[in-house]
Amino acid sequence: MRVGISLLTLVPGEIGGAEAYARGLARGLADAGTLEYTAFVPPVAPGAGEGLPEVTVTEYRAAQSLPQRAFAMALGALRPGRLRRRYAELDLVHYPLTIALPPVEPSVVTVHDLQHLDLPHLFSRAERLFRRRTHERSARRAHAVVVPSQFVRRSVVEHLGIAPERVHAIPHGLDHDRFRPSDEPSDEPRESFLLYPGRPWPHKNHERLFEAFALLRGERPELELVLTGGGHEDRPVPAGVTVRGLVSGDELASLYRRAACLVFPSLYEGFGQPPLEAMACGCPVAASRAAAVPEAVGDAAALFDPEDAEDLAAVVAAVLESPERLVAAGLERAARFTWAETARQHEAVYLSIL
Repeated sequence: MRVGISLLTLVPGEIGGAEAYARGLARGLADAGTLEYTAFVPPVAPGAGEGLPEVTVTEYRAAQSLPQRAFAMALGALRPGRLRRRYAELDLVHYPLTIALPPVEPSVVTVHDLQHLDLPHLFSRAERLFRRRTHERSARRAHAVVVPSQFVRRSVVEHLGIAPERVHAIPHGLDHDRFRPSDEPSDEPRESFLLYPGRPWPHKNHERLFEAFALLRGERPELELVLTGGGHEDRPVPAGVTVRGLVSGDELASLYRRAACLVFPSLYEGFGQPPLEAMACGCPVAASRAAAVPEAVGDAAALFDPEDAEDLAAVVAAVLESPERLVAAGLERAARFTWAETARQHEAVYLSIL
């Protein structure tokens, strides 16, 4: 049975958690899959198949930014025949980046979230229309839809009218070789900084975090806040905030191991990968009580109202005072999430169709 993993719309470093999921799934299938898999990658992302046999689709226009991605997808949609021939010998195609380009049957589509329907005020009319024509249409045409949480599953069934039996909630995995506690046992306290990995998209809620951080600095003037992720470079930040920008996976793991606390104030997540990565590194987590985040972290994180800066600050302060329980609970929680198990559950979906 030949299954294609279509990664054509990938732009490395530009699509956040969807890229981490697609690469992690490919790695899990390469390690634990039992079917015949091929990853189809764009010219700008060699190696994105993460160990799967890989085909670089040169017919797809190279895209290194989101505007270029939109243009490349438009061209691909206008001339799907050249791309579709690449998939001719497959029994099934999975689109882990949601957009079914080129459309091939039978198919599996991953829907990471329906934020444009749940929080439409955060999107322009053009962005909502784009998602309606790409994300929603791809999901409705698919034989099966994979989502990362029960939260997104309910949203897909409600908003898109897809039969519940066609929607499969499969949590993401973690790269435990990278995200793990330090090899050096130490009694030294963690460094005096909070960490928040995330691009400055509206739902990531940086402005409320800055308000809470100012309150915390009033009591802890030595405290710093470190931001990672692209897009912060030209934005002003308050005193005590350091922008690291895009960092490698190893650098991020190092920050998790050293941070006093991961603070995750997002207003909307389809899953919530960074809190679990931090837990796997032994970092205590304070996280938003919103969307799928509580489902991902369980009782291993301290939760706050992401709209209330005072509540956010108070919860983070409590974690800084007494992190021990959260560290132990977080390590136990994170151990449940592996890419091998994620791949196994995806393969069960493929087999149910084939």
